[in-house]
Amino acid sequence: MLKFFFFLFLSVSLWGGTVEFTDYVAKHIKLIKHIDESNATKESIEAILKEQDKLYVSELNRLMSEKSRYIKQSMSYDSEIFSLKKIISINKNAGNRYAVLRDEVALKSYLLLKYQKQMIRKVLLALDAHTKEEYQTRLNEIITQNQLLVNKLYEKDYKNILTIYPETYLLKTVKDNINDFYILRDVNNDVISYLYKFEAKMYRLNKYSKYHLISFVLYINSLDIVEVLDPMLEIYGLNVIKILFILFLIIVIYFFRKIVYVSLQKYLLEFDIFKEYSSDILNTLKTPIEYIIIIININMIIYVYNDFSSDDLVSKFFNMLYGFYFTLVIYKIVNTIAKVRLSSVPIDGSSIKNDLVNVGMKIINFIIVIIGLLIILFFAGVNLTAVLSGLGIGGFAVAFAAKDTISNFFGTLSILFSDVFSQGDWIEIDGKQGVVVEIGLRVTTIRTFDNALIAIPNGTFASKDVKNWNKRVLGRRIKMHIGVKYDSKSEDIKKAVAEIKDMLDKHSGIATKATKYTHRKQKSTVKLVSRDDLEGVKNNLLVYLDSFGDSSINILVYCFTKSVQWGEWLETKEDVMHKIMAILKKNNLEFAFPSLSIYNEKMPEA
Repeated sequence: MLKFFFFLFLSVSLWGGTVEFTDYVAKHIKLIKHIDESNATKESIEAILKEQDKLYVSELNRLMSEKSRYIKQSMSYDSEIFSLKKIISINKNAGNRYAVLRDEVALKSYLLLKYQKQMIRKVLLALDAHTKEEYQTRLNEIITQNQLLVNKLYEKDYKNILTIYPETYLLKTVKDNINDFYILRDVNNDVISYLYKFEAKMYRLNKYSKYHLISFVLYINSLDIVEVLDPMLEIYGLNVIKILFILFLIIVIYFFRKIVYVSLQKYLLEFDIFKEYSSDILNTLKTPIEYIIIIININMIIYVYNDFSSDDLVSKFFNMLYGFYFTLVIYKIVNTIAKVRLSSVPIDGSSIKNDLVNVGMKIINFIIVIIGLLIILFFAGVNLTAVLSGLGIGGFAVAFAAKDTISNFFGTLSILFSDVFSQGDWIEIDGKQGVVVEIGLRVTTIRTFDNALIAIPNGTFASKDVKNWNKRVLGRRIKMHIGVKYDSKSEDIKKAVAEIKDMLDKHSGIATKATKYTHRKQKSTVKLVSRDDLEGVKNNLLVYLDSFGDSSINILVYCFTKSVQWGEWLETKEDVMHKIMAILKKNNLEFAFPSLSIYNEKMPEA
């Protein structure tokens, strides 16, 4: 029985031995041991460091190319850890101190390697974070967790064991395990430093892996010329792969522009509402689309340059630009359709008013701009709920501050719906007169006859009298008094009055009861006293002996020309005056002029 326990003791004390490492870990331990050798030269250390760097780069490429498999595989060393815990317990009961030390250090080495694998696995999972910033935050948390676990393993110091002599086989095994254990901490620290060093590269390679380009990228990176160029380009945040992708994006987006034009034209024709406007819309949208494509190109280049990650500030900026150009595209489409549509619709007295269309388009454009502004603010990160609720609270203050603007707006509505005047009308208000150029949302602009431009607030038209000279269909008045001398004969005056009246009645430019005309508007459903007064029809013709003046006998001439145009009115009036002069001359009548007669009265003799 005693012999059995003796052999059991020997087998337990000799079990375990040194820790079995993977080739990757064993190579790193070997390289670190070479660096720690006393006879190592500077040149040999530099060579070892280069070899170590290549080893880490090679392992990184392997990890990224086999990422999914590495994540899915179960964590190793669990069986070794379980077995060592059992054997340590047996050796403790047996009182074998060095065997316990050997297996305790081996256990901690396996634990460290397990923590390291867990750290790498978590880092690989963290690469799928939405942004680079999230990945960086998660990386710091993972490494901090690893350091806390590793530091607990090294709370107990084993270096004093390395000074114990004479050295037995078991003690030598203990010392080897202790040396490897301390080297593993250096390896773990190196892994952490390379995780930080390769932080951007790993995030970038993970993106390539998602796009199934990892094999191509690793092949390009393995080329000798790329290995020479990449270190020089890294200074500027570039590498050969980035440059290739940027060039590829530029070419693709260039051809994408052509596809956009063709597709846009094709889909526009599928909508009946856009068929007749397709060419005009395409011509209008050509420049905005060019700019949008350029912005998309720049955005994608920045995205690639930034290791396939989006910076929050840059994303907001480009989203605001997209919101702006989206609004611009809608604005141009609406205005193009309106322009083409209006150019094909005759605008006359019975159709839609030109000024109503203009104001309507301004209101629509204003709504488009407001919606576009809200979209831009949304992309800028502004809380629209707070903004809109603030508008309700500030509405009262705005109403008081902008009461004149509001008054002018309602003045605009009053002008449009009361039909007092329209664009192109000759109007007179408050001593100012001219032709209406445009009825805006706030002011109406008038071009005066001396070629000045006057802007009158629309609110003024609600409180002032407006005289519209264009609201007439037939008749522009001619009114004059013809004065003849007092020594004229009554028969001659009667004859001249009759001839003037007859001349006016037969004149081609003078309106009479027999003059035919066409009403502008459709028959109104409202019962009116006089439709002629509504539309402006005057054809009165009056020629009478009117009064005895201070120095003349006055004949009243009162009539209306057929034309309401100023130039034609002047021509007709001039012709009438010449004919009146001829009639007076024919009837021996002369024009009177202001005169003064002096009578010398004799006084009676005394």
